[in-house]
Amino acid sequence: MSAPEPALPSGGTLPSGRTWPVALSRFGLGVRPASPLPAGDPRAALLDELTAPMGGRLARDDLPNSATILQAVFEDERRRKEERDRLETMRVASLGMPAPNVASLEAAPAADMTPPGAMMNDKRPDQQYFRADAQARLEQACAAPIGFVERLTAFWSNHFCVSVAKSDIGRAAAGAFEREAIRPHVLGRFADMLRAVEQHPAMLNFLDNAQSSGPNSISGHNSRSGLNENLAREILELHTMGVGSGYTQNDVTQLAYILTGWTIVGRDGKLGEPGSFAFNANAHEPLAASLRGRLYVEDGVAQGEAALADLGRERATAQHIATKFVRHFVADEPDPAMVGRLAKTFRDSDGDLAALARALVNDDAAWRAPATKVRNPWELTVAAFRAFGRSVSDPGPALGALNLLGMPLWQPSGPNGFSDDSVAAWASPEGMKTRLELAAQFAHQVKDAPRPPQLLESVLGDSASSATRQAVARAETPEQAYALLILSPEFQRR
Repeated sequence: MSAPEPALPSGGTLPSGRTWPVALSRFGLGVRPASPLPAGDPRAALLDELTAPMGGRLARDDLPNSATILQAVFEDERRRKEERDRLETMRVASLGMPAPNVASLEAAPAADMTPPGAMMNDKRPDQQYFRADAQARLEQACAAPIGFVERLTAFWSNHFCVSVAKSDIGRAAAGAFEREAIRPHVLGRFADMLRAVEQHPAMLNFLDNAQSSGPNSISGHNSRSGLNENLAREILELHTMGVGSGYTQNDVTQLAYILTGWTIVGRDGKLGEPGSFAFNANAHEPLAASLRGRLYVEDGVAQGEAALADLGRERATAQHIATKFVRHFVADEPDPAMVGRLAKTFRDSDGDLAALARALVNDDAAWRAPATKVRNPWELTVAAFRAFGRSVSDPGPALGALNLLGMPLWQPSGPNGFSDDSVAAWASPEGMKTRLELAAQFAHQVKDAPRPPQLLESVLGDSASSATRQAVARAETPEQAYALLILSPEFQRR
């Protein structure tokens, strides 16, 4: 069921359906009743957000970079291995058997009296870094005046997704990946984001490229790791051209050859700073490669960078990105004409992502489309926090809600990310039942919120239907009224 064409909270409407409710829900993250909206045309306010000094970067600057994070993970892995070895030695000794010759125990202090298992129970660094970045992301989303740039960040982070379920590295560095590879380029060039993404340790870990070696390389002759095509396949299938765009299996293999040697510096630091990106010449396939009819003969990392730059300019890439953009922001079934206009902007601007965002906002069809999209769990959770002015000092409640709603933060089930086919993905009977339960739980925890009628006017304005108004007005308790507001079609849809 779609909401009626909304109007400004003050009652006035703007040309081509450009209204504050549309701006805040379709392009943003919902109303913040405690903070006044910018005056004037909401389209102009969205465009102004694209020129803010910080761009997509986090306001916080106290979070460590990915190399520092991975070094902590490496150290934690070493210490946990020592603990396992120590416990195994104690177990064997208790059985009266000779202790195993464990080299790692040589570095352990002889007088170490740490209780068995104590180290295992300490909070792990991967979890600490994950929660710190989750907290920063939630703070930024809830504080944004409209949230358009945060929506863009979430879109690109999902397009180039990694998963915290992959490994300790993945869990620790997923937030740093978004901070370092996505946010600085959200309003920049697609080619720069593409390069940053594919060279980031979190992506190299997620898609198994860190150990990939060419069959004719030094490492290929001396190791069993061999060629891994995962990263190359997903670059073509998901990150650039898209499924059915004309690339072949040979293109996948050739790109995999090109990307051999793109790796993560290990604990030993032989290739550079531990935990950082490095090019390992010993693992790189030394022969020239042919991709999409082009021959790449560059040396070292430049070969892969040249291939990525060309893939970013493929006509199919522009079409793929524009289709996903319209599907995310406007409709599960993208309007081909709108997709065509955005794809042309992408091509004509050489992948300028700020230009792509402006083209979306300036397209009247994007404002006139009915509100058929269902807010995904991240958008819904943030919108509820904003509407009720809820504290974000602890990310736990938001993370718990995302888990229950089926969109755990930075944890998609596969490299294709979470679906933007919103009705199919999020409006199932089971999904709606969970939303109902969480709305009731959220409403029970509300403190110091305005009275329900006042909050309804602040959050939904004239977009609220008569049915929603009656339901909130007839609620037996304020708690029930707040839950009904969250469950209303106007709040759930965008």
